[in-house]
Amino acid sequence: MGTFAHEHLASSRWDSGTEAEHDLQYTAYALGTGACAAIAQTRRDEFARSHSDATLHGIQEPMSGSQRTNAPHETGARATSTNAGRATPHSPGGPPVAWHALSIDDTLRKLHSNAAEGLTSAAAAELLQVVGLNAIPPPRQRSALAMLADQFRSLIVLLLIVASAIAFVMGDVSEGIAILVVIVLNAIIGFATEQRAARALNALRDQAIPEARLRRDGVESSLPATALVPGDVIIVSAGDRVPADARVLEAVNLQADEAALTGESAAVSKQLEAVPDAEASLGDRASMLHMATVVTGGRGLAVVTATGVATEIGHVGTLLDDVADRETPLELKLAGLNRAMLVLVLVLCAIIVLAGWLRGNPLLMMVEVGVSLAIAAVPEGLLAVTTMTLAVGMQRMARMKALVRRLPAVEALGSTTVICTDKTGTLTRNEMAVRVLLAADAHIDVDDARHATSTGGAAQGAGLEPVRAAAKTETTALAIRIGALCNDASVSNGANGAVFLGDPTEVALLKLAEDAGLPVAAMQATYPRISELPFDSVTKRMLTLHQAPDGSRVVYVKGAPSAVLAVSTSTLEGTGRVELTDGTRKAWADRNDQLAGQALRVLAFGCRTLTEGETQPVAELAAQLTYVGLVGLLDPLRDGVVETVHTCQAAGIRVIMITGDQLATAAEIARQLGLDKSPDGAPMKAVHARELNGLDDAGWERAASTAAVFARVTPEHKLQLVTALQRSGEIVAMTGDGVNDAPALKAADIGIAMGIRGTDVAKDAADIVITDDNFSTIVAAVEQGRVIVSNILRFIQYLFACNFAEILTVFVAIMLGWPLPIGVLQILWLNMVTDLFPALSLAMEPAADGVMLRPPRDPKEPLMTKPFVWRILWQGVLLAGSTLAAFGVAMRWYGRSGAGLTHAVTVAFMALSLVQIVHTLSARSDTRSAFSRGVFSNRWLWTAVIGSAAIQMLAVELPFLQRLLRTVSLSWSDWGLVVGGAVFPLVVIEIVKLVVRLRARTTEPAPREPS
Repeated sequence: MGTFAHEHLASSRWDSGTEAEHDLQYTAYALGTGACAAIAQTRRDEFARSHSDATLHGIQEPMSGSQRTNAPHETGARATSTNAGRATPHSPGGPPVAWHALSIDDTLRKLHSNAAEGLTSAAAAELLQVVGLNAIPPPRQRSALAMLADQFRSLIVLLLIVASAIAFVMGDVSEGIAILVVIVLNAIIGFATEQRAARALNALRDQAIPEARLRRDGVESSLPATALVPGDVIIVSAGDRVPADARVLEAVNLQADEAALTGESAAVSKQLEAVPDAEASLGDRASMLHMATVVTGGRGLAVVTATGVATEIGHVGTLLDDVADRETPLELKLAGLNRAMLVLVLVLCAIIVLAGWLRGNPLLMMVEVGVSLAIAAVPEGLLAVTTMTLAVGMQRMARMKALVRRLPAVEALGSTTVICTDKTGTLTRNEMAVRVLLAADAHIDVDDARHATSTGGAAQGAGLEPVRAAAKTETTALAIRIGALCNDASVSNGANGAVFLGDPTEVALLKLAEDAGLPVAAMQATYPRISELPFDSVTKRMLTLHQAPDGSRVVYVKGAPSAVLAVSTSTLEGTGRVELTDGTRKAWADRNDQLAGQALRVLAFGCRTLTEGETQPVAELAAQLTYVGLVGLLDPLRDGVVETVHTCQAAGIRVIMITGDQLATAAEIARQLGLDKSPDGAPMKAVHARELNGLDDAGWERAASTAAVFARVTPEHKLQLVTALQRSGEIVAMTGDGVNDAPALKAADIGIAMGIRGTDVAKDAADIVITDDNFSTIVAAVEQGRVIVSNILRFIQYLFACNFAEILTVFVAIMLGWPLPIGVLQILWLNMVTDLFPALSLAMEPAADGVMLRPPRDPKEPLMTKPFVWRILWQGVLLAGSTLAAFGVAMRWYGRSGAGLTHAVTVAFMALSLVQIVHTLSARSDTRSAFSRGVFSNRWLWTAVIGSAAIQMLAVELPFLQRLLRTVSLSWSDWGLVVGGAVFPLVVIEIVKLVVRLRARTTEPAPREPS
């Protein structure tokens, strides 16, 4: 270990054993207010006991009953200190560092960091090897041993033990032992299924690794938050989740929600000054940011003081429960179904036992048969198969760039009736480029060729000449300068040219300046920023205050044209600054409408020079501006998005576009997408936000039902739109990316956050995170949600039909006075061979061609609808009838007693098993033929069918299994009878499907069950 790491660790908290990667989305929002301090104390004590050899430098323990002191925030304040030299390292047993009580200079000195440069990559890499990843270990999960033990605690196992005991009482030791073997095999299969589901869910979690913006080697970049080490300089802004504990270095209206740690919901204003009290409670440390808390306003710079389990949240992180462990509505429905089925089966089995006894069969034998039937009839693997189906489906969706954070969203996805989507970056590419610049002395159309490079470096060519020429005039140069300086994006030199980071719109303005021959870095040095007001969704403006070269102070403003025009009193013309009249205001408004009508996003620029002695707050500087000009930016539609919108419409899903853009721009984009008309050709409206103000519930419901576009909306409007649609009975999927979108995301049936531009707050509130911000991915997720629910219904129908057939076969045989057609161990064998693996294979069924051509499924609809139950019943009767027919023929051939009966029972045993295995093909769809196109699309199904059939054949050919299961080898005529009995139900079901398809051609709507 290098000298740097030794010295650095002397003043930082660390845990050398921390190697787990963990998604920070599972952090402290689950904690209650009162318990937080006690939990933190408990975990701190445990941590101290297990890490007594490590020095825990850092913040003191949270105090109960803390009172927050509202420290004044600094507007535009910056850390001017850079670190020079190193302090003497603390000894391993030294006192912890109260970082909040240290000045910025002392903090940077102790951490050997630099506010302007950050750490070097080499130093950070060396330190990471020692402190470990910046990650909180995942919540404690059940051990493999506990998971295995749980397999023996079900009612099914109890029934098996009863059956085994009865066998031993009857003197059938081999059968009793065989049933115990079945118990063990069932436990192993259940354990393997549950463990695979758990692994699938863990793998899904691991795909969500948060990012952090930081400075290293003097360059701003983005890295996984797990790579942070003490001393890293991080950059935070509104909506970010703080990636580590850190001391504030810069604060511009910086506020954080620290309810995760303190339990107090009020946002905390952050400050640069040290908090004098070294023992200050956690809520009073206004100079600190803490891991997993949320930045709710402003922006800031901070130096990391602790990572991973050494952070405040690290002490309580291990208490958090995994969201995936909660029972979902779908799982609750299935559990209820299982219980109802168990009661029904026990009643039927009791009738079978009584009837068999009255027919002269031994009571104990009939009890054993009844218990075995009960075991076979109850689909005990249903919940495990369902969990694995959901988990595997969620992994499929993750590979499609749709990260599902909550299992209930899977069921809701398949029922979505309305998708409310953002425009920028979702329907469009989020690659903004300036296409038009309007100033008093210029109208410049920027050539598309200058935006051809993905790195954003200044392109060469004739397209730049008009820009460079216009930039030589005062008014145009001023407009370009305002766009570049009233801007939070950044540009730096990379290995392959200029590298731009930040909001796409702001990046486009920086590119315009660079291409015009006005280097951004030079302008920033000439006009240093003094203070700022970040963009506000209410005022729709951003403001910065700069020092001009002549010593004066200038205000630069950019924002929505109407918002900038409203606070402007003059404009620039060829002769200089002139007063804004009604005529010139209308002229600028008309120019804005013309650009917006071309689907351009339009921004306006304004400025103001302050007179000497003006001291009003920065919030009041957006007044008496000079209106400088407009830029029109284009964000082209994503490839394939038009076709995706049409897919939604064909699937019965409305698409509503929500945007902060102007109405004319939004309406043009909607026209290009085909949203301006409903599927039946009726025109759909485009609504401006001002039309929504003051609407009552009925008004909102009318607007929601007749409009496809909502422009200039606020986050509050989004929430009202969601509730209005839900009142109308719609199942709403809502997209969002900002802090203020969180209420709408939480209120929607499916909240969808953007993974690239989305804030951590939005991602935490959402059910799904789209990692490529693409609308097509959202629709693909809806399709996959439909597939997952359809697959669950497929194997439910298969399991219940097969289990019903087993009960019916025994019941009818007894009622007819026949011998029992199947033995106890044979029933248990079928339960393992023909239930689990074919059911699992049905869970892997790919999407059918028509999955997006039928209306959404009502999530309130029960799993067992009347048509669904009817299919189970008649198909179960068909399977049982085919088995009984084979058994009856075999008894005519071989007799009803002795060796002949054993032969006939073997035929019935094989017929019942193969008819269920072949039924897997029929269960793939209720309408589509088993032999249609895509018959071999599910390799898992064919593996299960062929494998199960092969294992079943061993049951009558291997001498060991013959003795165990009481079977005999079959002749060719026997196999003909068995295969004929297995194929007959398939033929009948295919004929029924054909009739359904023929009737569906002339009947609407299309079938709603799995296709």
